[in-house]
Amino acid sequence: MPKRKAAIAVGGVAALGAAALLLPNANASQDKDTAAAGTARTLKATDATTLAARLKQSLGGQFAGSYYDSATRQLIVNAVGDGAAVARAKSAGAVVRQVENSTADLQSAAKTLRTKAAIPGTAWAVDPRTNKVIVSADSTVTGARWDRLESTVDGLGSGTATLKKTGGTFKTFVSGGDAIFSQVQGGGVRCSLGFNVTAADGSPAFLTAGHCGVAAKEWSDSQTGQPIATVDQATFPGEGDFSLVKYDDPATEAPSEVNAGNGQVVAITQAAEATVGSTVFRMGSTTGLHDGQVTGLDATVNFQSETDPNGVDTVTGLIQTDVCAEPGDSGGSLFTQEGAAIGLTSGGSGDCTSGGETFFQPVTAALAATGATLGDGGAGAGAGAGDDQAGAGDQAGAGDQAGAGDDQSGAGDQAGGDQIGGADDQAGAGAGADDQAGAGAAQEKGTKHHHRNRQQGGTSAN
Repeated sequence: MPKRKAAIAVGGVAALGAAALLLPNANASQDKDTAAAGTARTLKATDATTLAARLKQSLGGQFAGSYYDSATRQLIVNAVGDGAAVARAKSAGAVVRQVENSTADLQSAAKTLRTKAAIPGTAWAVDPRTNKVIVSADSTVTGARWDRLESTVDGLGSGTATLKKTGGTFKTFVSGGDAIFSQVQGGGVRCSLGFNVTAADGSPAFLTAGHCGVAAKEWSDSQTGQPIATVDQATFPGEGDFSLVKYDDPATEAPSEVNAGNGQVVAITQAAEATVGSTVFRMGSTTGLHDGQVTGLDATVNFQSETDPNGVDTVTGLIQTDVCAEPGDSGGSLFTQEGAAIGLTSGGSGDCTSGGETFFQPVTAALAATGATLGDGGAGAGAGAGDDQAGAGDQAGAGDQAGAGDDQSGAGDQAGGDQIGGADDQAGAGAGADDQAGAGAAQEKGTKHHHRNRQQGGTSAN
């Protein structure tokens, strides 16, 4: 089999517009720390993420999350109580904010929601800006289900959680950069490649959405072509939505980069945590390149079960954003302007006309779970760019990331396109049957899957 390169490409007029926003600022001078009021410093998003991880460790139980203020370019750190650790956080350059809810309080609230209100069409995430758990319900949550959800949220207290309605329905999007296809009984499945990686055994591989890996075992880089990669591991539902797919040819060239269109390529050099308030970009085969902000961390999404009309597929540990996405984006990459891999498109609601919410699988957690490293897997070489990665364990934890955010250009094209959603959008083994692999956009029963990996050197799988 000839050598292949896989990269994410931008397509369509909308993508070109986003690319214009992303690329000119790729090396923007947001990297100078400038004295601000008091000891607070102005930081670029990547530096804020690093500082947040350090302060989370030093504050310990007092740490209650953090976020990046893109307007002032400052890191805001929530703290419970005062003392020497808080003073050190201030002297380190962060703006420290006294809050009521500790990280443990918010985690306890999320646990209660999981126990009492795991209703299809609902989601919740920690929002450090409000120091609350934000609970969302899509258009399918009505009647007794709404009453049950509202009662549970009220029971947590107004100072702990907030309930809101969101448009559309939560569903999975199969998408990414370049499209990848698989034929299953009853039809075809279409998804997107997220990031090329090196598997633990040194072989070239890529990450994509877990619901794609559950839907089909073998994947091709063309709708009618022969399989070029095979699923090695897949997680969905449960603690994440990610798959590790190994290229069948050990000589496959799998560069660690994202093709942002117009001949521009963004080198992906490391993995990083998302930060609330930071700007991210997603690439999708259906809607191209789009940007938005991270709005919540450690998100839980309850999708309608694909196999049980009365059941629910719950996925935890996701990144919540306001980036738009549409069917065909599942598995795609979310990355930063500096070239840090952030997430894999999982699912969401809405579209790129009216907007919506999209959820992403954190790349750091997927790497840690699969044992893969970010980077080229060319010619079977085992050394990937993995050395640069901030493993899941090194990353600033979910609610505390001060994210590479605002300047990030998330491979983000991906934003939530893969919605894990309503009964109709499930990308489960059975969902595959309904995800017709259309030339431009495969749709899974009410769920659109976006895969957009431009092929270079002949073929590519995304």
